[in-house]
Amino acid sequence: MQTQAGNNPQRGNANATTLANTTAKEETPAKSNTNIASRNIVPESSVVTNHTVTINGKAVPYKATAGTLPVWDEEGKTLAGLFYTYYERTDISNKESRPLVISFNGGPGSASVWMHIAYTGPVVLKIDDEGYPVQPYGYKDNSTSILDVADIVYIDPVNTGYSRTMGKDVATNRFFGVRADIKYLAEWITTFVTRTNRWASPKYLIGESYGTTRVSGLALELQSNHWMYLNGVILVSPTELGIERGSVMDAALRLPYFAATAWYHKALPTDLQSKKLT
Repeated sequence: MQTQAGNNPQRGNANATTLANTTAKEETPAKSNTNIASRNIVPESSVVTNHTVTINGKAVPYKATAGTLPVWDEEGKTLAGLFYTYYERTDISNKESRPLVISFNGGPGSASVWMHIAYTGPVVLKIDDEGYPVQPYGYKDNSTSILDVADIVYIDPVNTGYSRTMGKDVATNRFFGVRADIKYLAEWITTFVTRTNRWASPKYLIGESYGTTRVSGLALELQSNHWMYLNGVILVSPTELGIERGSVMDAALRLPYFAATAWYHKALPTDLQSKKLT
């Protein structure tokens, strides 16, 4: 009587041994020739690509710049490289009348990711009206992006996104703290506006959550110490901002949220309901 190969005890043991060896090899991580801790951060770099997005039914051509710009100390030493994503509409040449929106998220340990890919950017994640991801996962054009009316730069503060200090010897108190955060970001914004030749453009700050505290402080810092006078500051989901809110102030600050909620549920009078939310 012949023994079937599948029932051969020796073959079975051999297969089990082979499987065990294979599994062990698969679970052993490959050794990298690169020491991650020794990788250098490039404080100044950029990559430029060109795209088109449809906003409110119209094609909007734009240029996307992803890169880093340095933060320097008083002696010109590079302390950090801040990552940013900058979107410019390319069919409008007059930058003096073209607004520039400077955008932050909150945390304060958050990169500018959600303002970027879930709110105002030209491309957003595929999510439903409640904010949950939709399968198949991916991204899509943002038909309500503000890029049709303004250029946008999204900034990642130090230690968020790809922004990092230039070594362990950089004092963290230069970056981490309410006032320190405002001071170095104001200096960085001044550098960015100068490099991109946007001093003559109308300029707006927009911040979300803790970002509202940040942009409120930046408005004063930019005006007081950098001669940069803003055209507006936009607060999204504001923090307390250190303001004592009585009954009148509290109601006034909540009114925009109530109005937007009523618009979403189609509960406004006809003349108001017919208006665009944005």
